[in-house]
Amino acid sequence: MSAASTAARLLLGTAMVGAGVLHLTTQREEFQAQVPAWLPLDEDLVVVASGVVEIGLGAAFVALPRRKPLVGGLLAAFFVAIFPGNVAQYVEGVDAFGLDTDRARLVRLFFQPVLVLWALWGGGWLTRRTPVAAERERDAVETGE
Repeated sequence: MSAASTAARLLLGTAMVGAGVLHLTTQREEFQAQVPAWLPLDEDLVVVASGVVEIGLGAAFVALPRRKPLVGGLLAAFFVAIFPGNVAQYVEGVDAFGLDTDRARLVRLFFQPVLVLWALWGGGWLTRRTPVAAERERDAVETGE
């Protein structure tokens, strides 16, 4: 794994922990504004649950480098799962986090694929070897096989 992808993993993991903490504290109302109106769940519950997930995945991405393929894949899936909320914010014209124009909300949508790719890269999914093959190789070296 390159130093750049390790740095990407650590930066994304740290950012996720920070975002998760903000879900639970000072930015809770801003995050509630991003919960789609069509979602049949309490907005605060969604914000708290997603914050806890962000903290857990972010901490795991930093603290469990041997599990980076799993955590990177879960982070990428998480970013895909929350994307409908970003689309809803655009479609419903909801102001949050300074996204107070349709253009700003639309531009934001194009950053979600960047986050998915970032999680996959930090998890080792975008290397020439698959993460599973790399893990098997590491395990073979450690066990002397």
